[in-house]
Amino acid sequence: MPLHVPPAPAPALRSVLAALGSPTAVHEAHTPALRAVQGPMTAELPLPVHVMDRLHTSNLASGGRPPRTRLTGWRFLIRSGDRYVAAADTRLTPDGWAFSHFFEGPYVAATERALRQAESLATAYQPRLLSVPELYMLTLWLHGAVGADASAGLPAGEDLLVPLAPAPPGIAAFRPHPVSELLPALTRRLTPAPVPPTLAAPAA
Repeated sequence: MPLHVPPAPAPALRSVLAALGSPTAVHEAHTPALRAVQGPMTAELPLPVHVMDRLHTSNLASGGRPPRTRLTGWRFLIRSGDRYVAAADTRLTPDGWAFSHFFEGPYVAATERALRQAESLATAYQPRLLSVPELYMLTLWLHGAVGADASAGLPAGEDLLVPLAPAPPGIAAFRPHPVSELLPALTRRLTPAPVPPTLAAPAA
């Protein structure tokens, strides 16, 4: 079923297109693949980037509510011909949305792969990105409320999270997990193991 990709704020898209059209911005980017492109490039598949705050202090493992998330930017995949060569991030400034930086690396291909995989699901979703900094983890967040404001909202229990590669040890990349299952497991991973009681001193 087609994904309902949310529209990005117009200033965010304009800032990325302006950066793509600037030889200086492209040349100074730490993206050899982007600098090597000969020909036009387009900014596609805008995804809101949300960050999960303080997962380790949530009480998800015992059935509590999800921790807070906050929007930190919009990410665009940069296409050249028939492939994505890089990504562009934007950030919110006092003057509005502005271009932040270009980058390349495994998350570009991983995002494309996860989006293609999500297209084959039977349920319609709104795609987002959800970062879990405490685990150095980035996921494709498939939000069930396809018409929701992409800049707000918490992960619902029936939403899916697809860890992108590279994923943390012990977590399978590209495997869709219901939020109600994955977030409690991540919470337990961040919870310190209980300290065993000290053995009683032997009687004198």
